[in-house]
Amino acid sequence: MTGHGQSDILPLRRVLLKPARAAFEDQPTLDAHWEDLGYSGRPDFAAAADEYDQFAELLEGLGAAVSRAPIEAGTGPDSVYVRDAAVIEDRGAILCRMGKPAREREPSAIEGALRAEGVSILGRIEPPGLLEGGDVAWIDDRTLAVGHGYRTNGAGIRQLRTLLGSQVERVVPVPLPHWRGPGDVFHLMSMFSPVDRDLAVVYSPLLPVPFRQLLLERGYSLVEVPDEEFDTMGCNVLAAGPRRCVMLEGNPVTRERLESAGAEVHTYRGREISLKGGGGPTCLTRPLERSPDP
Repeated sequence: MTGHGQSDILPLRRVLLKPARAAFEDQPTLDAHWEDLGYSGRPDFAAAADEYDQFAELLEGLGAAVSRAPIEAGTGPDSVYVRDAAVIEDRGAILCRMGKPAREREPSAIEGALRAEGVSILGRIEPPGLLEGGDVAWIDDRTLAVGHGYRTNGAGIRQLRTLLGSQVERVVPVPLPHWRGPGDVFHLMSMFSPVDRDLAVVYSPLLPVPFRQLLLERGYSLVEVPDEEFDTMGCNVLAAGPRRCVMLEGNPVTRERLESAGAEVHTYRGREISLKGGGGPTCLTRPLERSPDP
């Protein structure tokens, strides 16, 4: 594996996706599972497939080489949120252990796709550890923030720290709020998205004070998401490069604040693939390689 895995803001060179056609499979599969998975509405398969194709084209237009994971038996519609199944660092991947029982097969399923991309498997989170990739974000290339909540527990964080070894200087556990309870999808990246080495999108009403203070002490400026744009995932922003942002359409205040901070913002339509399942652009992508511009 080449490039820099220990970044969420360097230019995105390679990314693994699980297309809606592969994750959702067909309309009967969605009809059978969407309520049990806690989606806010019934996704339309054809519309979701079209949204996802346009999302992938956007990433390719921003310079990322897109690889697509295949259909895997037993993974289910949530596997469209491919970030959650693995954590990437400079040497390779660490397979997660999902906090949502319906997603337990996803890490094993993604292993083959990662190996096919030449990504080494460094280890995996074992019981009783739980870890989901949406709870993991790089503050810098030696500092990793990890949300501690219903999807990621203390044992999972400790195992991750051991597997990372000397690759990191510090792992920062970030206590997550109860919010809407264990049945809801809430990750660290629901309220924090780094988009440059000194700029992050945050929802401060739910951000723990010590973590917010840490960001400010490290020189971050914070783009504050307004209350009315939290549920529409204004805080879930993918950096395709420093201050080069991909976000869900329908969050005009957050977009304007990002642009005022000097960011270039690209939006996508995600009613079926994002809003209903609760996963924004960071959730839909598993970056494999980032590297500075030559």
